[in-house]
Amino acid sequence: MTANRNFKRRVRARAAKTGQSYTTALRHLRQAPEGDVTAETKRLRLAVAQAVLRQDPRHRTELRDSGSDIRRLMREAHEAGAALVHFPEGATCSPHKRIMSAEGPDKVGPADWTRFEWGVLRRELAAIAELARKLRLWTVVGSVHGLTPPHRPHNSLYVISDRGEVVTRYDERMLSNTKVTHMYTPGSAPVTFDVDGLRFGLLLGMEVHFPELFIEYERLDVDCVLFSTAGPGRQTDDGDFATQAQAHAATNSYWVSYAGPTQDVASGVISPAGRWVVRCPETGKPAIATVDLDNGPENFARRWRRTARSGVYDPHLVQDDRRSDDRRVF
Repeated sequence: MTANRNFKRRVRARAAKTGQSYTTALRHLRQAPEGDVTAETKRLRLAVAQAVLRQDPRHRTELRDSGSDIRRLMREAHEAGAALVHFPEGATCSPHKRIMSAEGPDKVGPADWTRFEWGVLRRELAAIAELARKLRLWTVVGSVHGLTPPHRPHNSLYVISDRGEVVTRYDERMLSNTKVTHMYTPGSAPVTFDVDGLRFGLLLGMEVHFPELFIEYERLDVDCVLFSTAGPGRQTDDGDFATQAQAHAATNSYWVSYAGPTQDVASGVISPAGRWVVRCPETGKPAIATVDLDNGPENFARRWRRTARSGVYDPHLVQDDRRSDDRRVF
């Protein structure tokens, strides 16, 4: 009991010093090299989906077809034993800038969101949530999230729990020039959620180009980043998006799930070492791939990076040493 009280005091002291929550401080100390508490390895089966992205939200049939595809892949994920399934950006609909343009289709201009069949979208999302409840399956799905007019919508990821409830939503922050100029309202904050003891972060669109967002999630103690994109659409190689996703996984020592459209062969899951561990089949058709994630309590590289960023070098710096200060001599 005394050891347990001492450990709790250490957790509270770290939380006070770093500004972290009690839970985050607890996770850090459980992974400390000298740790007097051994972290239990948590595991979860994740399914990542590649899907057909339909671009015309004026067509009710297209919205219904997307909803039907999502629900079919959810059933496949459930049959594969997944606890969570991850879909691409715009899985319900990925509105094309020229279709949405009030000045289009020949000119890209401000989007006319009255063209969107919002009622059909909401019914499809309700059906997705109901299936998530029936299957007891956490579902992360890309969609447009309407705001109060005249504000433009967010480009979002809904997180639907295994009870069929929307527990949170991530809104793309680093929008492309066209998106921020003509189409969407940017988001403003990172979002995390926990399933079965693992913590997930969310990113969207072209945010793979911004390493600071991935570093931010490392500081928020995630085990996996779910990155959803409409993709660069390259069929011959992985391209910049996938290569950068591998680098972010390796440099932050966490899993990255990469969900893209059927024309993007990169869809799959990357290990904390930066290697693809599973890929969706290169058939150009909707599909899933599954992998068992863990929280890697013995991830020494991640531990050391955190130590290195905490000021560990400061006591070893020297002051007023001419051999150190003069950078023009051998």
